[in-house]
Amino acid sequence: MADFDLDLFVIGGGSGGVRAGRLAAAMGKRVAVAEEYRFGGTCVIRGCVPKKLFVYASQFREHFEDSVGYGWSPGEPRFDWPTLVANKDREIARLEGLYRKGLKNAGARIIEGRAVLVDRHTVRVGDETLTAEKILIATGGRPNPHKALPGHEHCIFSNEAFDLAALPRAIAIEGGGYIAVEFANIFHGLGVDTTLIYRGKEILGRFDGDLRRGVHEAMEAKGIRILCHDILEAVEKRSDGRLDARLKSGATMTFDQVMLAIGRIPNTQDLGLEAAGVKTGPRGEILVDSYSRTNVENIWAIGDVTDRVQLTPVAIHEAMCFIETAFRNNPTEVDHENIATAVFSQPEIGTVGLSEEDAARRYDALEVYRASFRPMRHTLSGRQEKMIMKLVVDAASRRVVGAHILGPDAGEMAQLLAIPIKAGLTKDAFDRTMAVHPTAAEELVTMYEPSYRVKNGQRL
Repeated sequence: MADFDLDLFVIGGGSGGVRAGRLAAAMGKRVAVAEEYRFGGTCVIRGCVPKKLFVYASQFREHFEDSVGYGWSPGEPRFDWPTLVANKDREIARLEGLYRKGLKNAGARIIEGRAVLVDRHTVRVGDETLTAEKILIATGGRPNPHKALPGHEHCIFSNEAFDLAALPRAIAIEGGGYIAVEFANIFHGLGVDTTLIYRGKEILGRFDGDLRRGVHEAMEAKGIRILCHDILEAVEKRSDGRLDARLKSGATMTFDQVMLAIGRIPNTQDLGLEAAGVKTGPRGEILVDSYSRTNVENIWAIGDVTDRVQLTPVAIHEAMCFIETAFRNNPTEVDHENIATAVFSQPEIGTVGLSEEDAARRYDALEVYRASFRPMRHTLSGRQEKMIMKLVVDAASRRVVGAHILGPDAGEMAQLLAIPIKAGLTKDAFDRTMAVHPTAAEELVTMYEPSYRVKNGQRL
């Protein structure tokens, strides 16, 4: 066997790379993890974690309003953007420290710098060159810069949105995915005049149609302007520093910031993939098999850099499957079926399994159980926002193949619903389950009769 410096070299210190490096090092393997920016990756540093903190911040205005119906008499609330940013930075620094501590305690070597492949077993970081028996690429993704848009250099992305020097008075966000929708709600909740621009017919493609329409209506009711079937054609900076955004529809609107959230692309540029012989796809994604192995036998890739499912828990799961396969002699394929996910919009979306539309294409007949109601927390506040609960059932097997929720704590419920749906439980199992009262979630086990049926793609 060749004499290598390391058993495993991990390129990328995000959630997936750190998990793989820590587990391998804990097994006694010689491991190095290289990261050119900060440990924790997109999720911890500039994604899920700061986003959720900002979501919490943006919800307080409605909480203050709702408290009046419960007997409270709050004063006029004031929001301070620099305080939020500073407190967010402190929490992110704490979490990054935990990632570093986990690697160090496991015995992994931490390397700060950009790693580049020299060949299939060799990596260069700065002036140092190391060889490794196995290499794992976990460099994640980055926002699509949309260089075809004239004036794109004046725009910000989700990365910059967390650290703006000042909160804008007005912002335009182009995109209709979960990042665009979440930030539209965040900025609106913080008092910013917010416009969402999306080229498609309806926001949040690939989510269940009822939830897409429901969150759209709720956002507009709050005062968020949503322009579908439209795109930015140019962004021009004015002498006063504001931005004129010209739309395909012919309108020109003025904003303090324009944010682009039109998707993310894999971080594979200048990694030395060609030198190592690693194949990539049309978007630059690293091509892997079901075990996360590239076409080069000793090189693997996990997470967003493979452009499979761009979710942090997926990258972590792929890392654990990699460890089982590469170091524990237990080949483990990654199972990407029935992944629960949430959109931290306001109201929130939680979903797992197939949407009604996707299920109708897969199964001949469906039973759909749907409830729409005002959650109990809104009854005294007077807020008219509705909640939606929906179960999609394969009529032939009675198996629940999709669950979709719009409303408070939807993400928490989706995580729990993922267990029975992953286990393949039937609607009868739901019906045998006692309800917890009074809760919104009890609707999931008390919808005994289908709201409607779907046959050959058509609602009956």
